[in-house]
Amino acid sequence: MIKLLTIIGARPQIIKAAALSRAVKSDFKDRVKEKILHTGQHYDAAMSQVFFDELGIPQPDYNLGIGSGRHGEQTAKMISGIEEVILSEPFDGVVIYGDTNSTLAGAVAAVKQHIPVFHIEAGLRSFNMAMPEEINRIACDQISSILFAPTRTAMDNLRNEGFLDIETRFKNGKKRQVFNSGDIMYDNSIYFAKFSGRTKILERHSLQPNGYILATVHRDNNTDEPSRLESIFKALLHISNENNIAILLPIHPRTAKLMPGNLSAGLYEKIAHSKLKLVEPVSFLEMIELEKHAKLVMTDSGGVQKESFFFEKPCLILRPETEWVEIVTHGAGILADADFDKIVEGYKTLSEIDVTFPRLFGNGKAAHFILERIMAYSAE
Repeated sequence: MIKLLTIIGARPQIIKAAALSRAVKSDFKDRVKEKILHTGQHYDAAMSQVFFDELGIPQPDYNLGIGSGRHGEQTAKMISGIEEVILSEPFDGVVIYGDTNSTLAGAVAAVKQHIPVFHIEAGLRSFNMAMPEEINRIACDQISSILFAPTRTAMDNLRNEGFLDIETRFKNGKKRQVFNSGDIMYDNSIYFAKFSGRTKILERHSLQPNGYILATVHRDNNTDEPSRLESIFKALLHISNENNIAILLPIHPRTAKLMPGNLSAGLYEKIAHSKLKLVEPVSFLEMIELEKHAKLVMTDSGGVQKESFFFEKPCLILRPETEWVEIVTHGAGILADADFDKIVEGYKTLSEIDVTFPRLFGNGKAAHFILERIMAYSAE
């Protein structure tokens, strides 16, 4: 029996953790004991607690309650809190997800105590060092014992950076291992899609299947820069008016807070009387239902980009680059950034072309693959 500490702190990590916890419970309960630590990075109930309740994730064994703050301040508090936990009881490994400050803190705290770090979603690269997430993911890859890459492109990134060749060794002489595990979010999307229809969210917002656009905007470079936020919402309003189509936008607390000050008064007033439906944050099952039935998805979220692909929906990406380059190179997504003309033209293009959606993200059994590899590593 091995004991793992899973580190979560942000909404996407809570969702990803559901797949691993489900696999532990169904097929590894006699071999793996999992404890969950929530850093409290996302502490809003609508952005955090609801996902534990809805997805059946075990309640955290530890909750640090860190909350928001400057990057350095927040990460330092997390490292200290996580270190206290891993010194309080023995763990055979720490599982981290993605690229948040919680991810970085978990990796640093564990590796300093010579506890193996298992990085799920390794190898992703935007090649934009202005993104805090890019710094976090690169640092975590460097200090992790096993890198679980979700796609072939992520594996190529790790290969190009020498991860498959460098003889890095950790405690007891164990070498770093690198695998293409498939995407753990694909596991979840397949599993939870069968339950999403129970939410009745389409009826609640008077939406018809394939008769609306789903949009999300939350990244700080979009929300915090008035010119970018103005351009995005101006384009959404134009597309909605010109095509007589509703746009549903579950509004992130950060975006809701900044919109009144960062949008011009005229545009803000027009939005209030348009077919843009700004609603409270939705649950994961509700989001799946919205993605399944949207005509098209517009987002600056990496996770939503993938989910749109899982449910075979074209995606307009409101960023200048993406870690999920497969979506763009395959033609299922277009990088529009926060450029009004690119957003409008991108919508027109994606509305007119036929897109196929091959299996680029694995076979839906990433969690089982990951646990098997962790078990093998621990037995060495």
